[in-house]
Amino acid sequence: MTAQILDGNALAQKLRAGFKVRAEALAAQGARPGLAVILVGENAASQVYVRNKVNACAQAGFYSEKHAYAPDVVPQVVLDKIAELNADPKIHGILVQLPLPKHFNADAVLEAIAPQKDVDGFRAENVGALMQGKRCFIPCTPYGAMKFFEEAGITVKGKEAVIVGRSNIVGKPMAMLLMHAGATVTVCHSQTRDLKAHCLRADILVAAIGKAKMITGDMIKPGAVVIDVGINRISEGPDAGKLCGDVDFAAAKEVAGFITPVPGGVGPMTITMLLANTLESAERSLST
Repeated sequence: MTAQILDGNALAQKLRAGFKVRAEALAAQGARPGLAVILVGENAASQVYVRNKVNACAQAGFYSEKHAYAPDVVPQVVLDKIAELNADPKIHGILVQLPLPKHFNADAVLEAIAPQKDVDGFRAENVGALMQGKRCFIPCTPYGAMKFFEEAGITVKGKEAVIVGRSNIVGKPMAMLLMHAGATVTVCHSQTRDLKAHCLRADILVAAIGKAKMITGDMIKPGAVVIDVGINRISEGPDAGKLCGDVDFAAAKEVAGFITPVPGGVGPMTITMLLANTLESAERSLST
């Protein structure tokens, strides 16, 4: 059996075409969706992510701003900019690119963003609403994963779901979304005993640990849906420099029923759902 590939690029393109139509309708009403991105420091990966987000906004007909700061910037300068953006009616979403330099309190920076503009879904209000199953901005990566299930017609209700990784950005919100959708959820992490046994029970397996090819083919239940959130760069060997996921894709695709590739899987969907949240924020602004 060879797995069906869940193509993030194709799904992202489909969704963004719809977003562009909605953005044009909002612009006609004076509320073109606007996203402000804050970048602190010179992290190469962060610069690429920010550039991709700004480009995605332009392609979807959104307004965007990029605010870049030196790595030694005083945190209050960034907090003052966030306060300014909170009050700016043309900005509907504010994103602070992580990680921040060590002299920043990342939690304080994220909490400074107005809840209605927290399109990353990281503020306590949105996290709590997600826990309770209430309307909120959903963190973009798990939101994108759920869109794969919807697009492919994959039933989540009643399934055994295993998430490897317990981060606030992916693992924990992914668990909540799957639970709300009716799955029985197990969250594994660095202290989990016999990880392989847990993974082999999974009808849905989400790998979000940041370790290249840690999930091998013999850890996957035949026919399982595998969502690979990891983005790692191979450091040695003939494939040195190439990107890979947390899953050994070559082995896993011979066992799984569905699988996301790296690159071209979850990555494009993360940016797409950032656009979705910004668009929703803009639509909400017209009704308040």
